Amino acid sequence: MRVFLTGATGFIGAQVARELVGAGHDVLGMTRSETGAAALSGIGVDVHHADLGNLMAIRAGAAQADAVIHTAFDHDFSKYVANCEQDRRVIEALGAELKDSNKPLIITSAVGMGERGKGEPAIEAVLNRDHSVPRIVSELAGNDMLEAGVDVRVVRLPQVHDTAKQGLITPYIELCRSKGAVAYVEEGINRWSAAPVADVARLFRLALEKGQAGERYNAVAEEGVPFRHIAETVGQGLDRQVQKITSEQAKDFFGWFAMFAQLDMSASSEWTRARLGWTPIGPGLIDDLERTDYQPG
Repeated sequence: MRVFLTGATGFIGAQVARELVGAGHDVLGMTRSETGAAALSGIGVDVHHADLGNLMAIRAGAAQADAVIHTAFDHDFSKYVANCEQDRRVIEALGAELKDSNKPLIITSAVGMGERGKGEPAIEAVLNRDHSVPRIVSELAGNDMLEAGVDVRVVRLPQVHDTAKQGLITPYIELCRSKGAVAYVEEGINRWSAAPVADVARLFRLALEKGQAGERYNAVAEEGVPFRHIAETVGQGLDRQVQKITSEQAKDFFGWFAMFAQLDMSASSEWTRARLGWTPIGPGLIDDLERTDYQPG
């Protein structure tokens, strides 16, 4: 199958590209740079030049493929709302190109969009349309495209990690480094689900090969790691004091990160594992954090 892959040189997308090529798929990878193009060519991926702001170029890439996997996202959290709106526009553009075809469109979201409340882990069957995190617009756009007849499937991400990056924990580490201390809020019992990046890439492939329209898949290897445990591990890595702060102090300490620091982002992947035959095999989040190089890059 020829697959158009956005974000093909990103942290997750690059792993997805390798996974697809290794499984015998023909990949057309989107990149905005010559460096990215060289990296893609080096692993046997065809190159399509585009960026997230060029919707016509993105549609042109989708038109050349049998399926689309959309992993690209601008992770500048200082303009998170605007970036989520940009993602909505990209999903709508991809959907418009694939409408009236049987070509799958696999989009990326976050596990929190399946939040049930009352501290229960998020699940695939739930779409929390009123979720406070702006990324909900990605799933709402995908749902609109699904209702318009596009074969939309959703991969929901937890904290995706290796020893170089760990989702939201990577900016958390830099924030704590700049503060000279590591903090968690209240008792730090809010939990964050997680999965190794190689396992996540394999799930994207399985969603392509075995998935069906309208299904959502939670890329979760660990249902919930307490945030305090994360903070203590980061504190050891940075050799910084770990402190408890109140929810009232969170905004002053964390800034934009305060919302995330207090969220419970636990999630189950029981349905996903049974549906797609996916079994994560990589290291745990804390294992990777313990092996991370905390020296400034």
